[in-house]
Amino acid sequence: MYRNVARIFFVLLVAGGLAACRTAPVYNVENALFTKEAPSVQAAGDMIKAAGASLGWQMADDGPGHIVGRLPIRTHLAVIDITFDTTRYSIMYKDSNNLKYDGTQIHSNYNGWIQNLQNAITARSSVY
Repeated sequence: MYRNVARIFFVLLVAGGLAACRTAPVYNVENALFTKEAPSVQAAGDMIKAAGASLGWQMADDGPGHIVGRLPIRTHLAVIDITFDTTRYSIMYKDSNNLKYDGTQIHSNYNGWIQNLQNAITARSSVY
């Protein structure tokens, strides 16, 4: 009986460890449309920065139509490039620390962070 319990515990421990280390292809957002057109590039940038800040992203302008976002979480760091105009935007992987990036794959949490940012941008762009 004890041996069976130990085996089950071991299998669950290994499965949990594998689930915690999942990687997936990097999720990029390319040429997504805003819900409504922004009145200016500046307004679009302000809206993107506000959407990111609401999720903990540190957003910094890097020229007209370009923002660099950084998301530090504990020992992890995600860095993205966001390019945009008044009608569309793209979110592209730029760099990371401690997210198991290997050139095509990354920790699956990264993709969730990008999808959450995309959803926040979509929601905010609907109020123009």
